[in-house]
Amino acid sequence: MPDSAPSSSVAAKEEISAGICALTYEPLDSSKIIQSVGDDGAGAIAAFIGTTRNSFKGKVVTRLEYQAYSKLAIKTMCDIVRRAQETVSRSDHHTPSTTVPAIISCALYHRLGNVPVGEPSIVIAVSSPHRKEAFVACEQILEDVKQRAQIWKREFYEDEDKDQAVWKANSG
Repeated sequence: MPDSAPSSSVAAKEEISAGICALTYEPLDSSKIIQSVGDDGAGAIAAFIGTTRNSFKGKVVTRLEYQAYSKLAIKTMCDIVRRAQETVSRSDHHTPSTTVPAIISCALYHRLGNVPVGEPSIVIAVSSPHRKEAFVACEQILEDVKQRAQIWKREFYEDEDKDQAVWKANSG
């Protein structure tokens, strides 16, 4: 492919009623992302921050690299967030679910490009009136992203030629 051809792995951001989803080459500001789901009706905000670790199966990891088919990945991410908002049910059966949503807002950010050791590659934040729903939704979103989003990663190891790094599904 010529260098001038557009890449399918580009930054993308979409705001939906359930929250916001983004793919970005910029470092993820976890605090800002978590604050973005804040709401006076939220009794809980759960967050997951996935970072590049320094080892994998006995090898020293120097960095990860992420690519996405962004046009489809951002739609999948939005679908995942909508699904979490629709399917996570309230644990408080004394309040009708029609008056207070189980999930107030979600933010799902995934980094593209090179992610050095110690830096976040994914940040998920969920606000809810109650902690249980926030935790459940946060985990559901993470697992769905790993299974469904069109995002791939390469791990680069110390003492290995960079050409040995192979793309694989973002499931680990």
